[in-house]
Amino acid sequence: MPVVHMRIDNRLIHGQVTVTWASHLSADHMIVCNDKVAKDPIQKMMLPAAARGVKTSVLSVADTLAYCASPEAEKERIFIIAKFPSDALALLDGGLKPQEINVGNQAPIPGTKFVMVTRTCAVTKEDAAIYREIANRGYELTGRMVPSDAKSNFIEVLTKKGL
Repeated sequence: MPVVHMRIDNRLIHGQVTVTWASHLSADHMIVCNDKVAKDPIQKMMLPAAARGVKTSVLSVADTLAYCASPEAEKERIFIIAKFPSDALALLDGGLKPQEINVGNQAPIPGTKFVMVTRTCAVTKEDAAIYREIANRGYELTGRMVPSDAKSNFIEVLTKKGL
């Protein structure tokens, strides 16, 4: 499966994703992956428009896995934007093998007990457990806003913040 990068970012498609990440990765297909977003007709219309000309799909976890296993996907450089760490873990559980996984923005979700582990990343204890599970599967989980930022070990960031 030709997934060159997976970014965990609950803001989904925004300027950093379209301008810097997609071009840095030479991605020719962005897939937004989240079951709820995939059922929302407004987001399915607006997210591809925000992608500024890069082929964009808004898919459920199951549909993302099916697409990435398809012959069509073999010809592409796919960049997946998983809304939550649980989406990323579900993709890994389904057999997806991205070349790299990066934690981007995780805006605080009202009503949750979160810790701001970076200036733009809110993490709950449940999220921290999922990030650790991803790392336990052999992935170096990095934290970067844009490709030019130095890579930080996201698990070390969590540990320093007591998660």
